[in-house]
Amino acid sequence: MCLAFNAREATKDIDAIFAPKMIIYDAAKKIAKKHGLSENWINNGVKGFLTPGIKFEALISFSHLNVLVAKPEYILAMKCLASRTEIDIDDIRVLIRLLGMKKKEEVLSILENVYPGRLIEPKVMYVLEGIFDEL
Repeated sequence: MCLAFNAREATKDIDAIFAPKMIIYDAAKKIAKKHGLSENWINNGVKGFLTPGIKFEALISFSHLNVLVAKPEYILAMKCLASRTEIDIDDIRVLIRLLGMKKKEEVLSILENVYPGRLIEPKVMYVLEGIFDEL
């Protein structure tokens, strides 16, 4: 959200999918030690929210690293399912504005497209109703 959408100035960690896993984790530990970061500053917990049709776009490329970002619709769907913290809710607001959405039904349509047949928890509906009441 910080890098791809300039949604906020900082984050405590980076959610990522990466390979080779153990090499990246070893490098991340060295970086954490050198810069005084938590050892968990990079994690792959987001993999639990991935779906087969997810689309990524190139963000930055270096000789040994390609940084891709999921399209905003997919990130919105993932953030809605998570809805764990106020930061997630703020990110949902940013993505709704970025996508120009005016009704919660538009978000629900994206959720159905990204996670077909998945039950939408009541907390998600509550979060969306609160956001659209503000708009």
